[in-house]
Amino acid sequence: MQEMNEVTVTRVGIIGVGLMGHGIAKNVLARGRFPLAFLDHPGNQPVDDLVGLGATACKTPADVADVSDIIILCVTGSPQVEAVLTGDAGVLSRLRKGTIIVDCSTALPESTLRMAAAVRTAGGAFLDAPMTRTAKHAEDGALNLLVGGDETDFQNACAVLASFTERVERVGPVSFGHRLKLLHNYVSIGFMALLSEAAAQAADAGVDPAVFVDVLAKGGGAGAALQRMTPAIVTDDVGTVPFFIGNALKDIDYYRTMASASGASRTIADGVAGAIAAVVESGHGGAYIPELARFLRKPHPAA
Repeated sequence: MQEMNEVTVTRVGIIGVGLMGHGIAKNVLARGRFPLAFLDHPGNQPVDDLVGLGATACKTPADVADVSDIIILCVTGSPQVEAVLTGDAGVLSRLRKGTIIVDCSTALPESTLRMAAAVRTAGGAFLDAPMTRTAKHAEDGALNLLVGGDETDFQNACAVLASFTERVERVGPVSFGHRLKLLHNYVSIGFMALLSEAAAQAADAGVDPAVFVDVLAKGGGAGAALQRMTPAIVTDDVGTVPFFIGNALKDIDYYRTMASASGASRTIADGVAGAIAAVVESGHGGAYIPELARFLRKPHPAA
C-alpha cells in the first residue's frame, strides 16, 4: 500500500504585535489556522489570547526566522524594518532558503529596495504589503493590502494574506506597495489635517460643530475624512481613528523624502508637515489624529 504524502503546513512568523499586528496575528491563528511564532517585545499588545490560540514566543528575530516559512513585519517604519532584518540576531542571520518576508510596515521605497535585495541575496523572497484601514479592521480580519513584488511570490503568500484581509491587490514590483501607501497616507492625513484646521477655526468663531459638519457633508467637503472625524468634532469621541499623530508626521515626512528623491513638488506636504510637527513638538505625538481639531484651536487667555 502506498504511503500517504505528508501535507506541508505553512509556518508563519510575525514581528510587531502592536495595534495592527495583534489583529493580524489573531486572524492568522484563528481564521487561517497557521502555526504562528511571534517576537516577544515590550511594544507588543497583550498576547495571552495569542498564546491561548497556540502561538509561540521567540526571543530574537533570528529565532522567528528559524521556525517560519513566511515572516510578516508590522513595525513602525524603515529603521525598524532594517534593524529586525539586518541587525544583531536579525532575521537574515538565520533566514531559511525560500522564506518569504512580507513587510506590512509603512516604509521608504528606497529602503524597501535595499532590504528586498538583501533578502534575495540571503535566499529568500520579499513582498512589501502595507496596510490600509484601521486597528479595528485588523482585529476583524478585514484589512486591505497593497502588495509589491514578484507574481509567483505573491501567489505563494496569498493563503496567509487572505487570513487577515478583505482585499489584497498586487500593485506592481517590489517597492510599489510602499510607494502607493505613502501616496494614500499623504492624501488621507492631508485631508484630516485640513479638516481639523477648519474645524478649529469654526469652533473658535463659535460655530455649532454639528452645523459645521452638516454643511460640509451636504457639499464638497463630504467624504471619508469627514465621516471619520465627525465624532471628534461633534462629541469629542477621538477613538474613531486610532492612529497616533506622531505616526502621521512620520508618514508625511516619508512622503516628503520620497517626493524629494523623485524631484516632485512637495509644497503642500511641507505645510501639512509643519502643522502636525507643531502639535508633536507641543507634546501631543501620542494622541490620536482626530484630536488635531482640538490642538489646532487658538489658545484661550487664562481667566
